[in-house]
Amino acid sequence: MAKRQAVEALDRTMQDIIGIRQPFGGKIMVMGGDFRQVFPVIKKGTRAQIVDSSLRMSPLWSVTKKIRLTINMRARTDPWFSDFLLRVGDGEEDVIDGNFIRIPDDMTIPYNAESGSKEDLISSIFPSMEVNGNSSEYIIFRAILSTKNENVEEINEELIDRFIGQEQIYYSFDEAEDDVNSYYPVEFLNSLNIAGLPPHRLRLKVGCPIILLRNIDPSNGLCNGTRLICKGFQRNVIDAEIAVGPNAGKRVFLPRIPLCPSDNDMYPFKLKRKQFPVRLSFAMTINKAQGQTLPHVGVYLPESVFSHGQLYVALSRGISRERVKMLVKPTQLFPQPGVYTSNVVYREVLHDA
Repeated sequence: MAKRQAVEALDRTMQDIIGIRQPFGGKIMVMGGDFRQVFPVIKKGTRAQIVDSSLRMSPLWSVTKKIRLTINMRARTDPWFSDFLLRVGDGEEDVIDGNFIRIPDDMTIPYNAESGSKEDLISSIFPSMEVNGNSSEYIIFRAILSTKNENVEEINEELIDRFIGQEQIYYSFDEAEDDVNSYYPVEFLNSLNIAGLPPHRLRLKVGCPIILLRNIDPSNGLCNGTRLICKGFQRNVIDAEIAVGPNAGKRVFLPRIPLCPSDNDMYPFKLKRKQFPVRLSFAMTINKAQGQTLPHVGVYLPESVFSHGQLYVALSRGISRERVKMLVKPTQLFPQPGVYTSNVVYREVLHDA
């Protein structure tokens, strides 16, 4: 789901290099994607700005040959679930009050008191973790997804507390590079929890799952979004094992590196955080989970999804309805029985997809 401006820049560059005024300089390009999934993130963008960032709105789209994928490969083991996912992604599932859809009863965790319900969700996705926590397969095959970083951090903190083993804590070294007058004390910089950056206080245990936040060595499988299992800790490196993909099982050493937030965060200073480029991945944001396959998926929605495709992406990480569980905090009451949550779909980008 790259921004269309990036694809258009590639098109112009190839035309200039090859000297042929045809799309991509006359070269054949193969692109894969699903417009039902979330779009590029536009900070505080309007619906029009978000839609405009999609390749669907590019003149290049009109010259491409399209093949519609009619089924989600992850869900082939459960035809009903596949059909349900496609209806959710296309915005064709029955709605009430605008955009609220009913989640099947067997996929929901009843919402009562917030803490008790969340405990039920965690137990359904990570059953008997005290016994099974040493199994890499058990850990990497399950995760809880939510909309916002604060919800994810809350669940990760709870699960690392439960995880068996001795804890290792790594603290970051933070500085404001252009703060010549020392307006921003280190304690304030340490308190910032920024999307896309590791936390100042990184809590880990041997066997716990982590997710990489930067491209370190793509040729050897160390890409942004790669999930790993911690195997050991040293002062300046983390010993880890790649858990998914063609490089699964490979042992790697992750260094501590300087990291900066994106320019879109618009802080009045330039933060540099030196830390290991990883976060815990018992729980992940829905956007971060895009592209992952998880046999056991929990979806935690203390508030409704807020952008196109989020609900579809969250549900389609799983492979069958029996292995997907949702905890939805009701945002409004309906006379009909059942659990309802909003489904945001921008239909203008789905025609002929």
